Amino acid sequence: MTGEGIFLGKGEAGGGAQTLLLRRANRHGLVTGATGTGKTVTLQVLAEGFSNAGVPVFAADIKGDLSGLAAPGNGAAPFVKRAAEIGVDYVPDSFPVTFWDVFGEQGHPVRASVSDMGPLLLSRLLDLNETQEGILNIVFRVADEQGLLLLDLKDLRAMLAHVAENAPQLTVQYGNVARQSVGAIQRRLLVLENQNAEKFFGEPALDIADLIRTDRDGRGIVNILAADRLMNNPRLYATFLLWLLSELFEHLPEVGDPDKPVLVFFFDEAHLLFDGAPKALLEAVERVVRLIRSKGVGVYFVTQNPLDIPDAVLGQLGNRVQHALRAYTPRDQRAVRAAAETFRQNPAFDTQQAITELGVGEALVSLLDAKGAPEIVARTLIAPPAARVGPLTAAERAEAIARSLMRGRYDTAIDRESAYEVLTNRTRETADSAGAPPGEAGVLGDIGGLLGSIFGTSRPRGQRLSTGQTIARDVTNQVLGQLAASVGRSLGGQTGSSIGRAIVRGTLGGILRR
Repeated sequence: MTGEGIFLGKGEAGGGAQTLLLRRANRHGLVTGATGTGKTVTLQVLAEGFSNAGVPVFAADIKGDLSGLAAPGNGAAPFVKRAAEIGVDYVPDSFPVTFWDVFGEQGHPVRASVSDMGPLLLSRLLDLNETQEGILNIVFRVADEQGLLLLDLKDLRAMLAHVAENAPQLTVQYGNVARQSVGAIQRRLLVLENQNAEKFFGEPALDIADLIRTDRDGRGIVNILAADRLMNNPRLYATFLLWLLSELFEHLPEVGDPDKPVLVFFFDEAHLLFDGAPKALLEAVERVVRLIRSKGVGVYFVTQNPLDIPDAVLGQLGNRVQHALRAYTPRDQRAVRAAAETFRQNPAFDTQQAITELGVGEALVSLLDAKGAPEIVARTLIAPPAARVGPLTAAERAEAIARSLMRGRYDTAIDRESAYEVLTNRTRETADSAGAPPGEAGVLGDIGGLLGSIFGTSRPRGQRLSTGQTIARDVTNQVLGQLAASVGRSLGGQTGSSIGRAIVRGTLGGILRR
């Protein structure tokens, strides 16, 4: 790293140094190239440079390779040779890294509350229509007016059921509340739950300030999100990304063009972000790339093909690093032409031809100059990274997590009283105060009447369960499952477990019938 920028590499055939100016780093960037051409190494070199400049970094790590930033390089012969070729010393180094993971397995958990997400982002994430979005807004409004916290998905489900139950009253005040629309929202939530979204929604929610930190030496913290599993859950990843970007918009002040970025985001394998992404996500990314520059945030996409990036986003990416592309198919050929046409041409070589001839560790580089204009494209040898190239071992990652300053801050989920618990308590209090008239069955009849009022078994045929009865039934299902397991264990073995379940079904199963 130089005083004003990050040394990325040196131009071939006597070309000059390629330096990414820190004052222009918030104008975003793009790193593209075929598999195995050196994209991840380039990303690592940039992340190291930003960290040394005191700029915090956030990177979504698809393959686990970026975790090596936490360990010094091993002085591999190719890197030492490359350093000598471009006239720099190879000095192994490690960098301050914080690991994050939505699933809480390979890093500190990342969570957001449903309230933090808000009805607008949830509606866009769930791809709701206008009517469904209106109902979701009513749900949030009613929860706010009644002081009911929406922290996790069970809170949102309980509130949706509560709104459906009270639809006649709410329709007068807010407009039509159709049960069918509520059901459609519930089904969309089920899709998220099937992708383990319940691990993301909850508390403690991630504080954006914890991503914007430096260590005691003034180096920027590199925040690495374990995204290997996350990429198999596109809706969950979209949820995380939309929330994170909205938090940045809400909390970061306008700073214009600072001397260096406040934060830099790297999205490795960015094609996974856009492939099949909901329209809302695409619009959010486009808006962020267009507007977040003035917040001092730089966004860098790393992908195989420039065509993977929507045009509205591609046009906003000022700093470009193009590794080799292979023109085997018509689409590949279009990608090569498109990539070549986006550069400011260099009369010394044919850009389109050069893209197909680049070797591993070589790239065509065009960075913004001091005036913000793109420089002439240069064929460049990329500098070697100082940290390890490749993932940490499981033991090394666990050690890094154990000594992290974030240890204990997010590791334990908090389930405080919120909408679900309040509505459940209301149902119990209603049942207790309602009681039941004595019948011919005596005490057993009293008990049966009370249970019937709680679980809805005494309702007329065709009448729907109330919110409280639905919640009570779900809670009892869980209790009965635990009871069956306990009875089974006491009786011993698999046979005992089966007997336990049969006993519970025979005794109380009728209560839970719809």
